[in-house]
Amino acid sequence: MNVHDMLSKALAASRSPLKPDDETVGRILLDTADALLKNQAAVLDANASDLSRMSPDNPKYDRLKLTEERLAGIAGDMRTVANLESPVGKILSSTVRPNGMTVSKLSVPFGLVGIIYEARPNVTFDVFSLCLKSGNVCVLKGGSDAEFSNIALVDVIHEVLKSYRLDTAACTLLPVDRESTHVLLNSVGIVDLIIPRGSSSLIDFVRKNSRIPVIETGAGICHTYFDRDGDREKGCEIVYNAKTRRVSVCNALDCLIIHADRLDDLPFICRKLKDRQVIVYADSRAYDSLSGQYPDTLLRHAAEDSYGVEFLDYKMSIRTVSSFDEAIEHIARYSSRHSECIVSESAETVRRFVQLVDAACVYSNVSTAFTDGAQFGFGAEIGISTQKLHARGPMALNELTTYKYVVEGNGQVRV
Repeated sequence: MNVHDMLSKALAASRSPLKPDDETVGRILLDTADALLKNQAAVLDANASDLSRMSPDNPKYDRLKLTEERLAGIAGDMRTVANLESPVGKILSSTVRPNGMTVSKLSVPFGLVGIIYEARPNVTFDVFSLCLKSGNVCVLKGGSDAEFSNIALVDVIHEVLKSYRLDTAACTLLPVDRESTHVLLNSVGIVDLIIPRGSSSLIDFVRKNSRIPVIETGAGICHTYFDRDGDREKGCEIVYNAKTRRVSVCNALDCLIIHADRLDDLPFICRKLKDRQVIVYADSRAYDSLSGQYPDTLLRHAAEDSYGVEFLDYKMSIRTVSSFDEAIEHIARYSSRHSECIVSESAETVRRFVQLVDAACVYSNVSTAFTDGAQFGFGAEIGISTQKLHARGPMALNELTTYKYVVEGNGQVRV
């Protein structure tokens, strides 16, 4: 079957009047979570085939890798989504006009949602669960790096859908070739929305080439600003967690900004990073502060291109600033508007930071590693939107709906 025919079948599934009710959707998702764990050996074997084609040194390797623990987490997120309230069919607002007609704003699914993603097989289950729960049909275009993993995961989903006598086109996996991407991005009148999830180059390509409306889930160039009034114990733990928990994800720390008055505390704040062999690119003042107290093999002089970089690796830059305003200016210049953090005990400074920083998620005294749909209580996410229209931050169930106006009357006509 060619890609256009696959998309046409997915469109038919999105328009089918025989969609399962919310109770049935919940059972489908719970059964799919169980089926994933029941079939985890086959899934892990498929994932091992993908991993065998990638160097462990590749930053994508960690994102690609599935383990029993990660599969349990994926299944757990799906169970959470299963038990969430459906966002579909909610009356968002309602007014009665002077002529007696009622104007209501009703939440509805987008319809057919296309997802383009790279070496992230967990996205397959996240997208399916969120789309099914929100009444959408999903078209998945995974990368070649995760080809076998995605096939195995979609096989699990399809077996469950078949057991409920539902159309498997509700979760359509496209071939990994570039032609599939081209057809998907040009399927005007078939696909309602495209969401890319991956590197900045992937997102830029989709934005520039899609004829379908796009919601960007942008790259994460994340900063933590250690303020003059910061607590160094908190700063040490936050920086270490944000940088090293998982270096290959978009919420990982890329740049530490430190107030010049606190440079004496910089070796303490960075002391745990050496345990994970984090390479630090420090400006001259930060370099002098760390010299002799951070391993020489891991300490480098920063250049201008050390900033505004999503490292996706055990690497981090440091910029010293002389004022709060200078920190804000640095973030405004280099941020991707994903996740930004301040470490400070000054309530007024925190208030100004939250007010002035333009990002989807702004943190005070909390690691940016929490930018995640599950951590926000959403069950799972499609991605982290860094744009301002329609959705921003973790995109979950509510963000996969739009709305329409329903107008009710009793014979009113306009004069």
